[in-house]
Amino acid sequence: MKKIFYVSLALVLSLPAMAQETYENANIATQDLNGTARYVGMGGAMDALGADLSTISSNPAGIGLFRRSSVAISGGLVSQQDAKKFDYGSTSHMSFDQVGFVYNASSGRSYINVGFNYHKSRDFNYILKASNSLRGASQNKLSFLKQADEVFYPMGSIDRGINGYDSHGNDASTFSQVDYLYYNALLTQEVEEGGQTVLDFNAYDASAFNMDRASKGYIGEYDFNISGNIHDRVYLGLTFGFYDVHYKSYGEYSETLNIGGNILIGDERNITGSGFDIKAGVIFRPIESSPFRIGLSVSSPTFYDLKTENVTTLNNNTPPRPDGGYYGAWDKFQSSEVYDFKFNTPWKFGLSLGHTVGNYLALGASYEFADYSALDNRIIDGEGYDWWYDSYYETSSSDKEMNDNTSHSLKGVSTIKLGAEYKPMPELAIRVGYNYVSPIYSDNGYKDGTVWSPGSYYASATDYTNWKSTNRITFGVGYQIDKFNIDLAYQYSAQNGDFYPFESYPSSKTFEHSVLKDDMGNPLTMSYNNVPDATEVSNKRHQILLTLGYRF
Repeated sequence: MKKIFYVSLALVLSLPAMAQETYENANIATQDLNGTARYVGMGGAMDALGADLSTISSNPAGIGLFRRSSVAISGGLVSQQDAKKFDYGSTSHMSFDQVGFVYNASSGRSYINVGFNYHKSRDFNYILKASNSLRGASQNKLSFLKQADEVFYPMGSIDRGINGYDSHGNDASTFSQVDYLYYNALLTQEVEEGGQTVLDFNAYDASAFNMDRASKGYIGEYDFNISGNIHDRVYLGLTFGFYDVHYKSYGEYSETLNIGGNILIGDERNITGSGFDIKAGVIFRPIESSPFRIGLSVSSPTFYDLKTENVTTLNNNTPPRPDGGYYGAWDKFQSSEVYDFKFNTPWKFGLSLGHTVGNYLALGASYEFADYSALDNRIIDGEGYDWWYDSYYETSSSDKEMNDNTSHSLKGVSTIKLGAEYKPMPELAIRVGYNYVSPIYSDNGYKDGTVWSPGSYYASATDYTNWKSTNRITFGVGYQIDKFNIDLAYQYSAQNGDFYPFESYPSSKTFEHSVLKDDMGNPLTMSYNNVPDATEVSNKRHQILLTLGYRF
């Protein structure tokens, strides 16, 4: 009987590359406030003010306001508040955040600028710790109930454990890596029945859980820009962006079981790949005699092509049963996957205002909107041929089932950026900024392991966090010496969220336990209700950023 589990692993590894899941993709799709120290110090509210390298990605027309060529480089320190070191994760790390240049091609009231800028658009360094009571719910019970309700089908029938297909010849896409591990290490056991060895199915209640996860990495954004100034009234810009994704995490999730002992899942995941987008913007002064200006910007979806790899191990640390047997089929088991996937972020739109008073005060305000419920999870389903370039390329289609979960779990996000710069003397600048980012996750969103999708099939973790709004407060100071400038910024970012170890699976049914008995020898009954409570978590970060610049 044990051979069937190893056969299933071989079948899993032979399956084609597919798609990813809502919460994993949302983590990659979002961006941080980062760039030059001046940009960060003003809360990023420079989309209409322009003349800063970081506006190359938020409003490409901002590069058109440069009247001289310029270079800048930025780096600093990022620290997570109230975090304890876990595994390779660190509570503080140095960060290389930006480098770029603008070349002013001509002079006069109309001219063209070209520019390049790299900046770290996403910093994945974060340590998550969550623990709470479970009141009888458990992760392994979720796997059991999915089988009991025929979300996937029993072992020996049509699930991943035997042949990987259902009665229609389709992959059993709801049978995840987590389900696979529980069926090998805890849920099933060999028992004698009628003189034959058969597999028995059980689910075990848990009293508490503990989650520790450390993630690190970044998304690097490389922007190439061409922009222009028309009679010092209208500024136009176009940016081509390329993204480089590096994500790595390791987590340990454990449950204290009512039968005694605990069970632990260790999961390591790497995600790498690339993406691209196109951004366009315009800034104009509606009144010729006034420095007041209005900015408009639009960004296409970022088209991501990524690869994910994971190694996941389940350790069964439960004591022997009272009858001398054991719980589960093995003490530990391991699953690993490597596959490619694609997804597209939503369109992003921006409106900004900017105004200067003399040469001593600058005020900026920006609003951005992106509808993340329209994030497009895609399945790689074939290969095409380009006759012109004599080359092959991958074809993909939208994952309708996972996209339905995305539209339920994610929503439109509004970002408000406010900033000001005051110069008490020409060489010295003092800056302040504020950001509000509305929640990307719906209050009732969840990672649905019953979605018939490759994103469910390849899942190696069941937990998810519904993060709430983000608030950022920034301060900065800058000093200019002839053609050189040095800028320093501080950013405090705070976000709370509701962590769930697995999705709720409520039901009023009961099920007789096949091993545990009461004092009269009758099977104990197990509730089908499997609902974990939300656990509050937070992500509070401090950033110190230094920029060195030179204009010529």
